[in-house]
Amino acid sequence: MQLRTVLHRRFRSDAGTEFLYVATSAAILAVDPLTSGIVDAFAGSEGADDAEWLGRHPERAAAETALHDLIDLGVIRPVGEDQAPRAALPPMPFPLATLVLNVTNKCNLSCTYCYEYGEDRLTAGDGSKGTGKPKMDDDTARQSIDFLLRSSGDRPQVSITFFGGETLLNFPAIRAAVLYAEERAASVKKRVHYSLTTNATLLTDEVVDFLTKHRFGITVSIDGDAAQQDRHRTFANGAGSFDTIAPRIRHLVTTNKARKGRAIGARVTLTAGAAPAAQTFRFLTQELGFDEVGFAPVTAGLGREYALGEKGYERLLREFGELAEDYVAAAVRNEDHGFANLGDLLRELHQGVNKAHPCGAGLGLLGVSTEGELGLCHRFVESKSHAVGTVATGIDEGTRTTFLERAHVDQKTDCRQCFARPLCAGGCYHEAHVRYGDATRANLHYCEWIRGFVDLGLATYARILTKNPRFMARFETS
Repeated sequence: MQLRTVLHRRFRSDAGTEFLYVATSAAILAVDPLTSGIVDAFAGSEGADDAEWLGRHPERAAAETALHDLIDLGVIRPVGEDQAPRAALPPMPFPLATLVLNVTNKCNLSCTYCYEYGEDRLTAGDGSKGTGKPKMDDDTARQSIDFLLRSSGDRPQVSITFFGGETLLNFPAIRAAVLYAEERAASVKKRVHYSLTTNATLLTDEVVDFLTKHRFGITVSIDGDAAQQDRHRTFANGAGSFDTIAPRIRHLVTTNKARKGRAIGARVTLTAGAAPAAQTFRFLTQELGFDEVGFAPVTAGLGREYALGEKGYERLLREFGELAEDYVAAAVRNEDHGFANLGDLLRELHQGVNKAHPCGAGLGLLGVSTEGELGLCHRFVESKSHAVGTVATGIDEGTRTTFLERAHVDQKTDCRQCFARPLCAGGCYHEAHVRYGDATRANLHYCEWIRGFVDLGLATYARILTKNPRFMARFETS
C-alpha cells in the first residue's frame, strides 16, 4: 500500500531531541532516529510502498512496529485517502461565553492608527465626532446582561468585557452593569468575570477602587515609554498622553497588588519605526509594573505610513526571539514570564488546540454596540454589514451560522497546506475585512509572520520541555 506522511513540522530541542508537530491533529510527538527515518521515507508527495520499504529495512521488526504506531497516530496515511471530515460547526445555537459591551463610541484620544476613528474604520460617520448614540445607557447595559445569561446555556460562568472608544468615558454604565450582573447571576447560579480595556487617562481613585474590588481583568492600551506612547497616542490637540497615564497606571498596579487582584496587562500596538519589542517589554514590566505585555501588529490598510511592511514583520520576529530567550530562562527557574503572545501560544501547543475558526467571534463571543446591536465582535459593532441581531430580539441564527460556515478554515484553500493552520485558522476577521473587504478571507499578508512565530513557539516549547517539563503543568489547568 502506498503511504505518505501527513502535513507536519519538525523541530528540535537544544539537546537534539527531535519532535513532530502534526498539523492534522495538533499533536506533538517526540521521535527517535528510527521513527525520524520512517517519516523521511514516506514524506514525498508519492509516498512509498510499505511492504517494499519494510522488505529493505535492516531492522524490519522494529521498523514495522514503529510504522504501525505512526499509522495509528495518524502521522502516516494512505496516499489519496480522504481526510476525515470535521464538523463544520458545533451544535447550534452555540451558547455564549463572553459578551463585549462597547459602552461608548467616543474617545478622548486621537490615536493615529485607530481602526475605529482612523482611515480604516468600518462604521459610518466621523468616529468620535459622529452622530450615533455616543454612550450605552444603563437600560441597554442591563438588557445585555439578561441576554448573555439567557444565551449562555448550561455554562456555570460567563465573562463580560467592557470596551470603547475609551471605555471609562461611560463608567456609570459599567458600574450599573456590574451591580446588575452580580444580582442576576446569583439568581440563576452563575458566576460572572469582568474585564476592561482602557487608555488609562481616566483611572481615577474611584474607578481604580471599583475595578479592583470587583476583580476586573484590566488591559491598558499603551505603546511603551514617553517617546513611544506619544508617537501615535495623543490627545486631539496633539499633546502626548504618557505624562497623564503613567502615575495613574502606577496607582492601579499598586492597588491591585495590595488586593491580590488578577493580572494587569499592557497591549502594545506595533507600528513602523517602533522601539524594539524587548526594550518596550522591559520598560512596561519593570518601570510601570505590568504583569504581562501583549504585542499586536497594527491593523492597517495598504499604504498607511505606520503599517508594518515585510521588513517590519521580519524585524519583529527577531525581536520576539530575544524575548523568547528571556522566557526560556524564566521557565527553567520555574517562574512565570509576562510575554503574553508566547505564553498564549505555548498554552495552545500544550493543550493541542486545533481551531476551525481563528477566535470565538460569532461563536462563543459577540460584541454589543451602544444601541444594543450585536456584532461578530467588538471591532464589528455598528458596522451593519456584520450585525447578527440585537440584545432585545436575540441572535439571528441564520446570519450567524452562514458566516461561521463561510469562515471555517476548511473553506480557506490557502490554509490547506499550512502547518500553522490549527493555531491560526486563517487569522483575524477584522484584519481580513480591512485588507480584502471580506472577513472570511485568510490573512495572506502575514502568513510568513505567523509561520515564523509558530516555529519560534515550537522551538521554545521543545527547549522548555527538555529543560524543565514541570513548567508545562501551568498550562493544564485552564
